[in-house]
Amino acid sequence: MSDLVVSEGYAAVGYEYINVDDCWLEKSRGPRGELVADRRRFPSGMKALANYVHAKGLKFGIYEDYGNYTCAGYPGILGFSANDAAQFASWDVDYVKLDGCYSLPIDMDHGYPEFGRNLNSTGRPMVYSCSWPVYQIYAGMNPNYSSIIQHCNLWRNYDDIQDSWASLESIIDYYGNNQDAIIPNAGPGHWNDPDMLIIGNFGLSYEQSKTQMALWAIMAAPLMMSVDLRTIRPEFKAILQNRKIIAVDQDPLGIQGRRIYKHKGIEIWSRPITPIYQTYYSYAIAFVNRRTDGTPSDVAVTLRELGLISPTGYRVEDLYEEVDYGILSPQTKIKVKVNPSGVVILRADVQPERFSKRPYNPIFYRYPN
Repeated sequence: MSDLVVSEGYAAVGYEYINVDDCWLEKSRGPRGELVADRRRFPSGMKALANYVHAKGLKFGIYEDYGNYTCAGYPGILGFSANDAAQFASWDVDYVKLDGCYSLPIDMDHGYPEFGRNLNSTGRPMVYSCSWPVYQIYAGMNPNYSSIIQHCNLWRNYDDIQDSWASLESIIDYYGNNQDAIIPNAGPGHWNDPDMLIIGNFGLSYEQSKTQMALWAIMAAPLMMSVDLRTIRPEFKAILQNRKIIAVDQDPLGIQGRRIYKHKGIEIWSRPITPIYQTYYSYAIAFVNRRTDGTPSDVAVTLRELGLISPTGYRVEDLYEEVDYGILSPQTKIKVKVNPSGVVILRADVQPERFSKRPYNPIFYRYPN
Protein backbone atom coordinates (compact mmCIF):
# COMPACT_ATOMS: atom_id res chain seq x y z
CA MET A 1 0.00 0.00 0.00
CA SER A 2 2.86 2.40 0.73
CA ASP A 3 4.27 1.80 -2.73
CA LEU A 4 0.89 2.40 -4.37
CA VAL A 5 0.07 5.52 -2.36
CA VAL A 6 3.12 7.05 -3.99
CA SER A 7 3.14 5.46 -7.43
CA GLU A 8 -0.61 5.88 -8.06
CA GLY A 9 -0.73 9.55 -7.12
CA TYR A 10 -2.43 9.46 -3.72
CA ALA A 11 0.52 11.06 -1.94
CA ALA A 12 0.59 13.82 -4.54
CA VAL A 13 -2.96 14.88 -3.62
CA GLY A 14 -2.31 14.81 0.13
CA TYR A 15 -2.63 11.31 1.57
CA GLU A 16 0.41 10.90 3.82
CA TYR A 17 -0.17 8.34 6.58
CA ILE A 18 0.03 4.56 6.30
CA ASN A 19 -1.83 3.27 9.35
CA VAL A 20 -1.77 -0.31 10.61
CA ASP A 21 -4.99 -1.35 12.36
CA ASP A 22 -5.61 -4.02 15.02
CA CYS A 23 -4.06 -7.52 14.85
CA TRP A 24 -0.47 -6.44 14.21
CA LEU A 25 0.66 -7.80 17.58
CA GLU A 26 1.62 -11.13 19.02
CA LYS A 27 -0.91 -12.36 21.57
CA SER A 28 1.58 -11.90 24.44
CA ARG A 29 4.11 -9.26 25.41
CA GLY A 30 7.82 -9.95 25.40
CA PRO A 31 9.91 -10.93 28.42
CA ARG A 32 10.45 -7.29 29.47
CA GLY A 33 6.80 -6.37 29.02
CA GLU A 34 7.40 -4.90 25.57
CA LEU A 35 4.98 -5.07 22.66
CA VAL A 36 5.96 -7.64 20.02
CA ALA A 37 4.88 -7.45 16.40
CA ASP A 38 3.34 -10.55 14.84
CA ARG A 39 6.39 -12.49 13.70
CA ARG A 40 4.66 -13.96 10.67
CA ARG A 41 2.97 -10.81 9.39
CA PHE A 42 5.83 -8.46 10.23
CA PRO A 43 8.98 -10.58 10.35
CA SER A 44 11.27 -7.54 10.24
CA GLY A 45 9.34 -5.74 12.99
CA MET A 46 7.57 -2.39 13.12
CA LYS A 47 10.68 -0.23 13.19
CA ALA A 48 11.72 -1.65 9.83
CA LEU A 49 8.22 -1.08 8.48
CA ALA A 50 8.26 2.51 9.71
CA ASN A 51 11.64 3.02 8.04
CA TYR A 52 10.23 1.71 4.75
CA VAL A 53 7.22 4.01 4.96
CA HIS A 54 9.39 7.01 5.83
CA ALA A 55 11.72 6.26 2.92
CA LYS A 56 8.69 6.73 0.66
CA GLY A 57 8.16 10.22 2.08
CA LEU A 58 5.13 9.04 4.05
CA LYS A 59 4.26 8.80 7.75
CA PHE A 60 3.56 5.68 9.80
CA GLY A 61 0.60 5.06 12.10
CA ILE A 62 -0.18 2.25 14.50
CA TYR A 63 -3.09 0.96 16.60
CA GLU A 64 -3.45 0.17 20.28
CA ASP A 65 -6.17 0.02 22.93
CA TYR A 66 -6.59 1.68 26.31
CA GLY A 67 -7.88 -1.52 27.93
CA ASN A 68 -6.41 -4.88 28.91
CA TYR A 69 -6.77 -6.08 25.32
CA THR A 70 -7.36 -4.63 21.88
CA CYS A 71 -10.78 -5.22 20.35
CA ALA A 72 -9.41 -8.34 18.63
CA GLY A 73 -7.84 -9.68 21.82
CA TYR A 74 -4.21 -8.56 21.57
CA PRO A 75 -2.34 -6.85 24.43
CA GLY A 76 -3.67 -3.42 25.42
CA ILE A 77 -1.73 -0.59 27.05
CA LEU A 78 -3.37 -0.75 30.49
CA GLY A 79 -0.53 -0.84 33.01
CA PHE A 80 2.05 -0.16 30.30
CA SER A 81 1.12 3.35 29.14
CA ALA A 82 4.49 5.06 29.52
CA ASN A 83 6.48 2.09 28.22
CA ASP A 84 4.28 1.65 25.16
CA ALA A 85 4.44 5.35 24.31
CA ALA A 86 8.23 5.20 24.54
CA GLN A 87 8.29 2.06 22.39
CA PHE A 88 6.20 3.75 19.69
CA ALA A 89 8.58 6.71 19.72
CA SER A 90 11.56 4.34 19.39
CA TRP A 91 9.89 2.89 16.30
CA ASP A 92 9.46 6.41 14.85
CA VAL A 93 5.68 6.15 14.85
CA ASP A 94 3.88 9.28 13.63
CA TYR A 95 0.24 8.46 14.51
CA VAL A 96 -1.38 6.41 17.25
CA LYS A 97 -5.01 5.26 17.27
CA LEU A 98 -6.08 4.27 20.82
CA ASP A 99 -9.26 2.20 20.92
CA GLY A 100 -11.35 1.56 24.03
CA CYS A 101 -12.28 -2.13 24.21
CA TYR A 102 -11.85 -4.05 27.47
CA SER A 103 -11.72 -0.90 29.59
CA LEU A 104 -14.03 1.05 31.89
CA PRO A 105 -15.44 4.22 30.30
CA ILE A 106 -15.31 5.99 33.64
CA ASP A 107 -11.53 5.51 33.72
CA MET A 108 -11.02 7.10 30.30
CA ASP A 109 -11.12 10.66 31.66
CA HIS A 110 -7.82 9.83 33.35
CA GLY A 111 -6.36 7.17 31.06
CA TYR A 112 -6.59 8.89 27.68
CA PRO A 113 -4.97 12.15 28.87
CA GLU A 114 -2.29 10.12 30.64
CA PHE A 115 -1.35 8.28 27.46
CA GLY A 116 -1.39 11.56 25.55
CA ARG A 117 1.02 13.06 28.05
CA ASN A 118 3.19 9.97 27.74
CA LEU A 119 3.27 10.37 23.96
CA ASN A 120 4.25 14.03 24.33
CA SER A 121 6.93 13.25 26.90
CA THR A 122 8.78 11.15 24.31
CA GLY A 123 9.57 14.31 22.39
CA ARG A 124 8.38 12.77 19.12
CA PRO A 125 5.37 14.40 17.46
CA MET A 126 2.60 11.82 17.11
CA VAL A 127 -1.00 12.39 16.03
CA TYR A 128 -3.26 11.06 18.79
CA SER A 129 -6.54 9.48 17.68
CA CYS A 130 -8.91 8.68 20.56
CA SER A 131 -12.00 6.51 20.91
CA TRP A 132 -12.65 8.08 24.31
CA PRO A 133 -16.03 9.79 23.64
CA VAL A 134 -17.76 6.99 21.75
CA TYR A 135 -17.32 4.46 24.57
CA GLN A 136 -18.58 6.97 27.12
CA ILE A 137 -21.59 7.80 24.94
CA TYR A 138 -22.40 4.08 24.70
CA ALA A 139 -22.17 3.92 28.52
CA GLY A 140 -24.65 6.77 28.90
CA MET A 141 -22.02 9.30 29.97
CA ASN A 142 -21.55 12.84 28.72
CA PRO A 143 -17.98 13.11 27.40
CA ASN A 144 -15.88 16.00 28.66
CA TYR A 145 -15.09 17.51 25.28
CA SER A 146 -13.03 20.32 26.79
CA SER A 147 -10.58 17.70 28.01
CA ILE A 148 -10.85 15.62 24.84
CA ILE A 149 -10.00 18.66 22.72
CA GLN A 150 -7.04 19.43 24.95
CA HIS A 151 -5.55 15.93 24.77
CA CYS A 152 -6.62 14.39 21.43
CA ASN A 153 -6.14 15.39 17.79
CA LEU A 154 -9.16 13.44 16.57
CA TRP A 155 -11.77 11.23 18.14
CA ARG A 156 -14.53 8.83 17.27
CA ASN A 157 -18.00 9.62 18.57
CA TYR A 158 -20.20 7.12 16.74
CA ASP A 159 -20.36 3.57 15.41
CA ASP A 160 -17.67 1.86 13.35
CA ILE A 161 -18.47 2.23 9.68
CA GLN A 162 -19.42 -0.93 7.81
CA ASP A 163 -19.17 -1.54 4.08
CA SER A 164 -22.75 -0.54 3.31
CA TRP A 165 -24.90 2.42 2.34
CA ALA A 166 -27.08 1.80 5.41
CA SER A 167 -24.05 2.23 7.68
CA LEU A 168 -22.98 5.38 5.87
CA GLU A 169 -26.50 6.81 6.12
CA SER A 170 -26.60 6.15 9.86
CA ILE A 171 -23.37 8.15 10.31
CA ILE A 172 -24.68 10.99 8.14
CA ASP A 173 -27.87 11.06 10.22
CA TYR A 174 -25.98 11.00 13.52
CA TYR A 175 -23.79 13.94 12.53
CA GLY A 176 -26.75 15.87 11.16
CA ASN A 177 -29.11 15.18 14.05
CA ASN A 178 -26.48 15.97 16.71
CA GLN A 179 -24.60 18.72 14.88
CA ASP A 180 -25.22 21.45 17.45
CA ALA A 181 -23.36 19.41 20.07
CA ILE A 182 -20.70 18.01 17.73
CA ILE A 183 -19.61 20.92 15.54
CA PRO A 184 -18.30 23.31 18.24
CA ASN A 185 -15.66 20.75 19.23
CA ALA A 186 -13.96 20.70 15.82
CA GLY A 187 -11.16 22.97 14.72
CA PRO A 188 -7.53 22.99 13.61
CA GLY A 189 -5.68 20.27 15.50
CA HIS A 190 -8.81 18.65 16.98
CA TRP A 191 -11.33 16.90 14.75
CA ASN A 192 -14.49 14.84 14.91
CA ASP A 193 -13.84 11.53 13.14
CA PRO A 194 -16.87 9.92 11.44
CA ASP A 195 -14.61 6.95 10.52
CA MET A 196 -12.99 5.64 7.37
CA LEU A 197 -13.72 6.21 3.71
CA ILE A 198 -15.07 2.94 2.32
CA ILE A 199 -14.93 4.17 -1.28
CA GLY A 200 -13.71 1.50 -3.68
CA ASN A 201 -14.79 -1.52 -1.65
CA PHE A 202 -18.01 -3.47 -2.26
CA GLY A 203 -20.86 -1.80 -0.39
CA LEU A 204 -21.22 1.60 -2.07
CA SER A 205 -22.33 2.45 -5.57
CA TYR A 206 -20.53 5.09 -7.59
CA GLU A 207 -23.06 7.77 -6.58
CA GLN A 208 -22.94 6.77 -2.92
CA SER A 209 -19.15 6.91 -2.97
CA LYS A 210 -19.30 10.46 -4.30
CA THR A 211 -21.70 11.28 -1.48
CA GLN A 212 -19.34 10.01 1.20
CA MET A 213 -16.38 11.95 -0.16
CA ALA A 214 -18.39 15.16 -0.45
CA LEU A 215 -19.95 14.97 3.01
CA TRP A 216 -16.67 14.02 4.70
CA ALA A 217 -15.22 17.18 3.17
CA ILE A 218 -18.17 19.24 4.41
CA MET A 219 -17.72 17.73 7.89
CA ALA A 220 -13.99 18.57 7.99
CA ALA A 221 -13.38 14.86 8.57
CA PRO A 222 -10.01 13.14 8.53
CA LEU A 223 -9.70 11.33 5.19
CA MET A 224 -8.56 7.77 5.82
CA MET A 225 -8.93 5.35 2.95
CA SER A 226 -9.81 1.74 3.72
CA VAL A 227 -9.46 -0.04 0.40
CA ASP A 228 -7.13 -2.36 -1.47
CA LEU A 229 -5.26 -0.02 -3.80
CA ARG A 230 -4.12 -2.97 -5.91
CA THR A 231 -7.64 -3.60 -7.19
CA ILE A 232 -9.51 -0.29 -6.89
CA ARG A 233 -11.43 0.69 -10.01
CA PRO A 234 -10.50 3.93 -11.80
CA GLU A 235 -13.78 5.73 -11.12
CA PHE A 236 -13.40 5.24 -7.36
CA LYS A 237 -9.75 6.23 -7.47
CA ALA A 238 -10.80 9.46 -9.18
CA ILE A 239 -13.21 10.23 -6.32
CA LEU A 240 -10.51 9.68 -3.70
CA GLN A 241 -8.08 11.84 -5.66
CA ASN A 242 -10.44 14.74 -6.36
CA ARG A 243 -8.13 17.64 -5.52
CA LYS A 244 -10.86 20.24 -5.28
CA ILE A 245 -12.91 18.25 -2.78
CA ILE A 246 -9.77 17.43 -0.79
CA ALA A 247 -9.06 21.19 -0.71
CA VAL A 248 -12.49 21.77 0.85
CA ASP A 249 -11.80 19.06 3.43
CA GLN A 250 -8.42 20.56 4.27
CA ASP A 251 -9.58 24.19 4.36
CA PRO A 252 -7.35 26.07 6.83
CA LEU A 253 -10.25 27.60 8.78
CA GLY A 254 -11.08 24.11 10.02
CA ILE A 255 -14.78 24.92 10.49
CA GLN A 256 -16.99 21.83 10.39
CA GLY A 257 -20.03 22.19 8.15
CA ARG A 258 -23.64 21.50 9.00
CA ARG A 259 -26.91 20.30 7.54
CA ILE A 260 -29.02 23.36 6.76
CA TYR A 261 -32.00 21.72 5.04
CA LYS A 262 -33.77 18.38 5.27
CA HIS A 263 -37.12 17.65 3.66
CA LYS A 264 -38.59 14.63 1.90
CA GLY A 265 -35.25 12.94 1.30
CA ILE A 266 -33.39 16.05 0.11
CA GLU A 267 -30.64 17.47 2.27
CA ILE A 268 -28.39 20.51 1.88
CA TRP A 269 -25.12 20.72 3.80
CA SER A 270 -22.98 23.86 4.02
CA ARG A 271 -19.44 24.58 5.20
CA PRO A 272 -17.78 28.01 5.58
CA ILE A 273 -14.35 28.05 3.93
CA THR A 274 -11.70 30.44 2.67
CA PRO A 275 -11.35 32.91 1.08
CA ILE A 276 -13.05 35.49 3.30
CA TYR A 277 -13.91 39.01 2.12
CA GLN A 278 -14.76 41.51 4.85
CA THR A 279 -17.24 39.57 7.01
CA TYR A 280 -18.32 37.15 4.28
CA TYR A 281 -17.16 33.56 4.05
CA SER A 282 -16.89 31.39 0.98
CA TYR A 283 -18.84 28.14 1.14
CA ALA A 284 -18.90 24.53 0.03
CA ILE A 285 -22.48 23.38 -0.52
CA ALA A 286 -23.56 19.73 -0.89
CA PHE A 287 -26.98 18.76 -2.21
CA VAL A 288 -27.76 15.18 -1.18
CA ASN A 289 -30.58 13.03 -2.54
CA ARG A 290 -31.54 10.38 0.02
CA ARG A 291 -34.55 9.25 -2.04
CA THR A 292 -34.75 5.79 -3.58
CA ASP A 293 -37.47 6.39 -6.15
CA GLY A 294 -35.17 5.71 -9.09
CA THR A 295 -35.00 9.12 -10.71
CA PRO A 296 -32.86 12.23 -10.22
CA SER A 297 -34.40 15.04 -8.19
CA ASP A 298 -34.33 18.74 -9.05
CA VAL A 299 -33.38 21.13 -6.28
CA ALA A 300 -33.77 24.88 -6.89
CA VAL A 301 -32.66 27.55 -4.44
CA THR A 302 -31.18 31.05 -4.47
CA LEU A 303 -27.72 31.72 -3.11
CA ARG A 304 -29.30 34.00 -0.52
CA GLU A 305 -31.47 31.15 0.73
CA LEU A 306 -28.26 29.18 1.26
CA GLY A 307 -26.83 31.99 3.40
CA LEU A 308 -24.60 33.40 0.65
CA ILE A 309 -25.37 37.09 0.97
CA SER A 310 -22.24 39.01 -0.05
CA PRO A 311 -23.23 41.80 -2.45
CA THR A 312 -19.97 41.23 -4.32
CA GLY A 313 -21.17 37.82 -5.51
CA TYR A 314 -19.61 34.37 -5.61
CA ARG A 315 -17.72 32.40 -8.19
CA VAL A 316 -19.48 29.03 -8.26
CA GLU A 317 -17.97 25.74 -9.43
CA ASP A 318 -19.24 22.15 -9.48
CA LEU A 319 -16.42 20.11 -7.91
CA TYR A 320 -17.29 16.78 -9.51
CA GLU A 321 -18.32 17.99 -12.95
CA GLU A 322 -15.63 20.72 -12.96
CA VAL A 323 -18.03 23.27 -14.40
CA ASP A 324 -17.35 26.94 -13.60
CA TYR A 325 -20.59 28.94 -13.53
CA GLY A 326 -18.90 32.30 -13.21
CA ILE A 327 -19.79 35.01 -10.68
CA LEU A 328 -23.34 34.79 -9.35
CA SER A 329 -25.22 37.27 -7.20
CA PRO A 330 -27.09 36.30 -4.01
CA GLN A 331 -30.35 36.65 -5.94
CA THR A 332 -29.34 33.98 -8.44
CA LYS A 333 -31.49 30.87 -8.37
CA ILE A 334 -29.51 27.71 -8.99
CA LYS A 335 -31.09 24.43 -9.98
CA VAL A 336 -29.22 21.17 -9.62
CA LYS A 337 -30.26 17.65 -10.59
CA VAL A 338 -29.14 15.14 -7.95
CA ASN A 339 -29.07 11.41 -8.62
CA PRO A 340 -30.65 8.98 -6.11
CA SER A 341 -28.27 8.42 -3.15
CA GLY A 342 -26.00 10.89 -4.92
CA VAL A 343 -24.63 14.36 -4.41
CA VAL A 344 -23.84 17.63 -6.15
CA ILE A 345 -21.12 19.62 -4.38
CA LEU A 346 -20.49 23.24 -5.28
CA ARG A 347 -17.79 25.65 -4.19
CA ALA A 348 -18.80 29.29 -3.94
CA ASP A 349 -15.83 31.65 -3.52
CA VAL A 350 -16.80 35.11 -2.31
CA GLN A 351 -15.51 37.83 -4.61
CA PRO A 352 -13.54 40.91 -3.57
CA GLU A 353 -15.10 44.26 -4.39
CA ARG A 354 -13.02 44.94 -7.47
CA PHE A 355 -14.42 41.87 -9.23
CA SER A 356 -18.03 42.52 -8.30
CA LYS A 357 -19.10 45.24 -10.72
CA ARG A 358 -21.31 43.09 -12.87
CA PRO A 359 -22.22 39.75 -11.32
CA TYR A 360 -24.75 38.21 -13.62
CA ASN A 361 -28.02 36.81 -12.43
CA PRO A 362 -29.12 33.79 -14.45
CA ILE A 363 -30.88 30.64 -13.50
CA PHE A 364 -28.49 27.82 -14.30
CA TYR A 365 -29.09 24.11 -14.64
CA ARG A 366 -26.75 21.29 -13.88
CA TYR A 367 -27.49 17.91 -15.41
CA PRO A 368 -25.44 14.75 -14.84
CA ASN A 369 -23.44 13.44 -17.77
